[in-house]
Amino acid sequence: MTTSPTLGLQTAWQSHRQCAFVYVVRTILPNPYARATDGQRKRQLVALLTLFIIILKEEDGGETSVVQSPYVNNVAPPPLERYWTTVAERCVLIGSARPTKQEILDDGVQEGSETDSDHRVGAVATVFGLSQLIEYRKTQARLAHVAAEAELRVPFADDFPARQAQLAALQNTEEFDVLVVGGGATGAGCALDAVTRNLKTALVERSDFSSGTSSRSTKLIHGGVRYLQKAIMQLDYEQYMMVKEALHERANLLEIAPHLSAPLPIMLPVYKWWQLPYYWAGIKMYDLVAGIQCLKSSYILSKTKALELFPMLKKDKLVGAIVYYDGQHNDARMNLAIALTSARYGAAVANYTEVVHLLKTNDPQTGKEKVCGARCRDVITGREFDVKAKCVINATGPFTDSLRKMDNQDTKNICQPSAGVHIVIPGYYSPDNMGLLDPATSDGRVIFFLPWEKMTIAGTTDSPTSVTAHPVPGEDDINFILNEVRNYLSPDVEVRRGDVLAAWSGIRPLVTDPNSKDTQSICRNHIVSISDSGLVTIAGGKWTTYRSMAEETLDAAIKAHSLSAEPCKTVGLMLEGAKGWTPTLYIRLVQDYGLENEVAQHLVSTYGGKAFDVAKMAQVTGQRWPIVGKRLVSEFPYIEGEVLYAIKEYACTAIDVIARRTRLGFLNVQAADEALPRIVQIMGKELDWSEERKTAELDAARKFLYLEMGYRSRSEQLTKTSEINLDNQEVARYKKRFHKFDKESKGFITTVDVQQVLESINVHIDENALHEILNEVDLNKNGQVEIDEFMQLMSAVKKGQVSDSRLAILMKTAEETLEKRGPVTVDRSGGGV
Repeated sequence: MTTSPTLGLQTAWQSHRQCAFVYVVRTILPNPYARATDGQRKRQLVALLTLFIIILKEEDGGETSVVQSPYVNNVAPPPLERYWTTVAERCVLIGSARPTKQEILDDGVQEGSETDSDHRVGAVATVFGLSQLIEYRKTQARLAHVAAEAELRVPFADDFPARQAQLAALQNTEEFDVLVVGGGATGAGCALDAVTRNLKTALVERSDFSSGTSSRSTKLIHGGVRYLQKAIMQLDYEQYMMVKEALHERANLLEIAPHLSAPLPIMLPVYKWWQLPYYWAGIKMYDLVAGIQCLKSSYILSKTKALELFPMLKKDKLVGAIVYYDGQHNDARMNLAIALTSARYGAAVANYTEVVHLLKTNDPQTGKEKVCGARCRDVITGREFDVKAKCVINATGPFTDSLRKMDNQDTKNICQPSAGVHIVIPGYYSPDNMGLLDPATSDGRVIFFLPWEKMTIAGTTDSPTSVTAHPVPGEDDINFILNEVRNYLSPDVEVRRGDVLAAWSGIRPLVTDPNSKDTQSICRNHIVSISDSGLVTIAGGKWTTYRSMAEETLDAAIKAHSLSAEPCKTVGLMLEGAKGWTPTLYIRLVQDYGLENEVAQHLVSTYGGKAFDVAKMAQVTGQRWPIVGKRLVSEFPYIEGEVLYAIKEYACTAIDVIARRTRLGFLNVQAADEALPRIVQIMGKELDWSEERKTAELDAARKFLYLEMGYRSRSEQLTKTSEINLDNQEVARYKKRFHKFDKESKGFITTVDVQQVLESINVHIDENALHEILNEVDLNKNGQVEIDEFMQLMSAVKKGQVSDSRLAILMKTAEETLEKRGPVTVDRSGGGV
C-alpha cells in the first residue's frame, strides 16, 4: 500500500517527533557523492517542504495542516528500515534499553501512550542518529579527498611547463582524448576533470584564462536565495535541485581552495514587521537545504544590533535584520587555480590560442562526419596548427553558438546573453566583514553590496545584450546601482558618482534547451548537448557549480565517444596553492622575508602555499622596513615580484597582470593606470619586448581600462560641456581661491603658478606629478587650467560626479594654510632706518 509522504511524516511527527526528524533529515540529505534518482529527488523535495510546514506549526503551537503538493500522491515515503539498526545500536552504547523497530514505529500511535521514558529514548535516538549521519558524511568527504590525492600522478609537481612547451605538446601529440575549447571556469573545470580521469587532455583559450564572464562575477559562491524562494513559492523542482547542487558545490569549493575563498555573512535589512518572519522562514529554509554543509546558522538581529554591525544602514523604519552566510572568492584567481591545477596533472593548456575551424572525418561505421579536433592559431605569433582529439568539448560561455555554428552552420542559437554590471566604490561604504542584500529593488532585481579586497562591490544588473568579447558598462546601469545603494544607506553617507573607482560588465550566457519542444523557454540551469557530429556543448549554469557541470559533461562525453576513463575525482581535490596554506602563514612571510604585514597577508590569500615562491622574486627595497617587496602603487599591496610570477602563470600581456593575476584594474582604474608603465617595463625586460611592443601593450591596457573597466564613464563626469551649477556665494569663493594662484590675473594657471604657491607654504611636489594633477582638469589639453575649467571641476565635485580631485584638494589646503598665516609684515625689526 502506498502512503502519502506528507500524512506519513505528520503522523510520525505527532507520534514520535524525534524519530520523524531523523527520518526527514536523512531524506533531505542523501549521499552527496552518489547521483540521486528522480524518485529520490522528489522525495527530498516533499520531505523538505513538509518539515518546514511542521516546524512552523510546532513553533506556533497549532495543529499541523496538510498542504498538498503535486508530488504527494505519487511518491511513497522511503522506509525507516535501513536507518534503524545503526540508531538502535547507538542507544545501547550509552546504556539505554535497546528498543525494537516496531516499538519506535508504533510508539505514540494510540492517544496518550507516550511516556517520559519513550521521550528520552527518542531524544537519544535522534541525537546519536544525527551524530552518526554527520560523522558518516565527514568521514566520506575525508576519504574522497585522500583517495583523490593518493591515486593521481602529478607530472609537474615543481614548475609548470612554459607556454611554448604547452604549445609544442598541442602540436606534437598524435591525438588527445579530450580537447576543451574555452578557458573560463567551466572549461578549466572540464580540463581538470578529464585529466584526473586519466584522459589525455588539451585546453585552448583564445584570450586569457578567465578573461570573460568568469572574472566579472559578483564574487559570491552561493546557492541562490532567490532561486530557493521561487522553488518553494512555485513548487519548482528544477529550481530546488539547482539550489541544492550549488550548496553542495559551495562547501566543496570552500574546502579545496581555502586561500581564495571564505564564508561571508550577508545582512538582509527589514523595514516592515511582516517581512521579518517571512524572510526568516526563507533564510532558514536555505540553511535546511544546505544541511550539514550549512556554513553557519542564520540569525535575527534587532535594530540596535544591526546598526552596530552595519552603521551605514538607513535607520528610519528599520525593524531588524537577518544575517545568513554564503561564500566569497577571488573569481579570476580561482579560475586560474583550476587551469593551473589541470596543467600540473598533465593537461596541455594554452591561452591566446583560438580555434579557426573544427576538423572532421567520416565515421567508417555510420558514414557520417565526426568532429576529430580543431585547427588552432597562436594569437601572439599567428602560427596555425592542428590539434587532433577523439572528443571536442565546447565550453565557450557566451560564444557557445559561434563554435556550434562551426560544427553546423544551420544550427539554431541557444545562447541568450544577459549583461550584469558591477561597480566598485571605496571600502568605507561597508563594514570589512559584512555584506548586504537588497532582495527587492525598484525594478524587482536583486542587488548585493559586498566587501571585497578592502573595497566594496555593488551589483548586479540584468539586461539583454549582444555577445561581445569587450562588454562596456553603461552609465545608466551605474546610476541605477548607485540609486539602489542610496535607498539602503543612511542619509549621512553621501553616495557620489565620483566614488565609483571601477565598473565592469559581464555577459551571463543564459541558454535555451536545444532538445526542448519550446525553444523560447530559458533553461535556468545548465545544459549538456551532443551534436550529430559528436561536438559536446556545456552551456549556462553558475560559477559555483562549475565542478558538477564539468563532471556531468565528461560523463556525457565518455559515454558518447566510448572513452576509457576512470570515475570523477574532483570532489575534495585541492587546487593550486591550497596545499600548505594556513590562516597564519603570512606571519612566516613577514618573519622570513621582511615583507609588510599587509603585503604578506595579500600574498597568502592570493597564492596560498605558493606565496613563498612569489616572495623569493620580490626585490630588496633598500629601506629599513620593509626589507623586500616594492609596491606597484602605494595604496595597494601588489608588489613588483608578482609581475614576474604572473609570467610563470602564463600571463602574456599587461592586461593579464592588472586584470587577472592581480585585480588592480577591477579595484581602481586610476591606480592601475599609474602602475602600467612599471608593469610593462618589467614584462618587457623578462619577455624581451621591443619598444614598439611595449608601446602597444601600454596603449592596449589603457584602452581596456578606459572602455571595459569604466575609466571612460569616470572621465566623462568632467567635460568641456559640463554644466556649472554653483550659486553666487560659491562662485565668489572659488574665484577668490583661483586668484590666490593666478596672481597676475591671466585667467589661467600653470604648473609654475601652483609650484610658487606651494613653495610659499613649504610644500614640495615633483614637477611631473604636478603636470599629471593639472592634466586631470585641463579639458582643452593646452597645458593650463582656465578659470572656467576650474569652475566646472568645483561644480562636478559639488554634485558628487567627481571625488578625490587632487587639484581641488591641493588648492583648498593651500588656501586654508595661507589664511591661517595672515599677511606677512614688511616692517624691519625695531622699526628704525
